[in-house]
Amino acid sequence: MTTVLIADDQPLQRFGSRMLLESQDDMTVVGEAANGSEAVRMAAELHPDVVLMDIRMPGLDGIEATRRITSAGDRTRILIVTTFDLDEYAYAGLRAGASGFLVKDAQPEELLAGIRAVATGDAVVAPSLTRRLLDAYVHHLPTAPSSEAPPPDDPRLASLTDREREILTVIGKGWTNTEIAARLHLAESTVKTHVGRILAKTGSRDRIQAVILAYDTKLVETS
Repeated sequence: MTTVLIADDQPLQRFGSRMLLESQDDMTVVGEAANGSEAVRMAAELHPDVVLMDIRMPGLDGIEATRRITSAGDRTRILIVTTFDLDEYAYAGLRAGASGFLVKDAQPEELLAGIRAVATGDAVVAPSLTRRLLDAYVHHLPTAPSSEAPPPDDPRLASLTDREREILTVIGKGWTNTEIAARLHLAESTVKTHVGRILAKTGSRDRIQAVILAYDTKLVETS
């Protein structure tokens, strides 16, 4: 059973999400939060598997709430649910520790699939779409002077083998496991093993966080 906390300042949105989730045999809603502060408090009390997190809420917004929940080190994962014209906030949400994002006009089955994916540790956003998001909105982040760019021996990469560093680079470029296997002449099971080791060694919560790491450490440059 996947437990879900719904964080949204719109009562009708919360009601609709609850009705959808509770129609599923494998999901249950453990609480509703009307703002970011409530979401942080309830996540600490209830330890849900997944928080459906709106971005724009009164007081503490969804991005800061995400940052506080994920930094607490609990198993709770965050799925950002935002409106189409607020996609620029999704990048900040992913950097804050969210495991993915969806738009509010997504089909019900997409939301359900997204919750299940996040609950099992997968990324919701396809790698290629993630890269387009990063390329489009990376300019919203503070840009460090070139003299302050992360060095080639960034400590987050220090424990990676050459092959793992290569695979992290192409993950950042949006390659799927199937594409990595085909282009690097590896078995897909071997790729999955490498990806798992990369996530563990770098402390990345999921594939999206690995993509962000590849950008942060300059393994991948924005186009």
